[in-house]
Amino acid sequence: MTIGINGYEVVVPRFGYDSKTGLPRRVGSGEYCFELLLNLNKIDKKNNYIIYLPQNPTTDLPKESSNWHYKIVGPRKLWTLFGLSLEFLLRRSKPDVFLSPTHYLSIFAPKRSLISILDISYLKFPELFQKSDLNQLTKWTKYSVKKAKGIFTISQASKDDIIKEYEVSGDRVVVTYPGIKSEYQNPKSETNLKFKMKNPKLLKDKYGIDGEYILFVGTLQPRKNIVRLVEAFSKIKNDIQLVVVGKKGWMYEEILEAPKKFNVQNKVKFLDFVTDEDLPVFYKNAVCFTLCSLYEGFGLPVLEAMTYGCPVVISNISSLPEAGGDAALYVDPLNTEDIKKNLELIINNPELRKELIKKGYEQVKKFSWEKTARETLKTLENIK
Repeated sequence: MTIGINGYEVVVPRFGYDSKTGLPRRVGSGEYCFELLLNLNKIDKKNNYIIYLPQNPTTDLPKESSNWHYKIVGPRKLWTLFGLSLEFLLRRSKPDVFLSPTHYLSIFAPKRSLISILDISYLKFPELFQKSDLNQLTKWTKYSVKKAKGIFTISQASKDDIIKEYEVSGDRVVVTYPGIKSEYQNPKSETNLKFKMKNPKLLKDKYGIDGEYILFVGTLQPRKNIVRLVEAFSKIKNDIQLVVVGKKGWMYEEILEAPKKFNVQNKVKFLDFVTDEDLPVFYKNAVCFTLCSLYEGFGLPVLEAMTYGCPVVISNISSLPEAGGDAALYVDPLNTEDIKKNLELIINNPELRKELIKKGYEQVKKFSWEKTARETLKTLENIK
């Protein structure tokens, strides 16, 4: 069987390239696609794979082999919709099944084609998206949902939303929970031991962080609810900082202005992008991690925090309870008093932190990208 996969998200990052490694800065769908490719390559030596790309594969992707091939196709503009369409229209290659790990299918695609929809935040909160992005997301996702034989998503909450919003049958939507980044999966490995043994002095010397802090990791965009988080943080009577790690997404101006608005500009620190090598140090030394989003397809930073023994305070809505299980404190993301109360609870209660850390280590064992890949492969092999 030949499986074709759209690899666009892996090589064309939304947030540019890491200056040190030259590799794409992958978040969200980019990370999802990358880990899926790594793990399909690892577990499946039986099927043949064609990974379609608009440019040469990055050096961290699997090397070509007898059953793993990359195919560069063009033109680059609107590549998934039109560049791939030419490939299939002219029948230059004929995969038995095709997966586009993004919302979009090409106009011309194999009969047995599937897509991935991580969340439908663009339908839940259209006012939080730029008009051009919203127009593309709504129109082309609707088209692709109708055309696709199946849809992958990353939580039961997202599956329920897709079924409701697109009026598709439940058996067409498959939940494959994500895992955590490959280098995080075994905190006891030699590589990760270096992370664990790193002196928190790195935080002060390299990032200017000294003292206790609450950690947020995620793209700066309205649905992450960072403005309310800053407001809640401003009410905490404690000498603690709020560290916000994440690239600027869209409509981020109000977020950057929030610390001044709530008079905590000296206690809130924004860090544009922290390397994968340094991020574990942030988790390990934080008093807690918080993600008070209005909506999440899943919430991978929750698992990353748990992996490194960082207790979490997260929203009680959408998919986040699936990620957090019984290892998190939950808040109403629309209620700043509730956010403040629970942050204070975890700051002031070392025993609670220990309990959540212990539960977090168990919770994270339920998820892995290898499991994601196996469940994805099973669906691809059985699609009618």
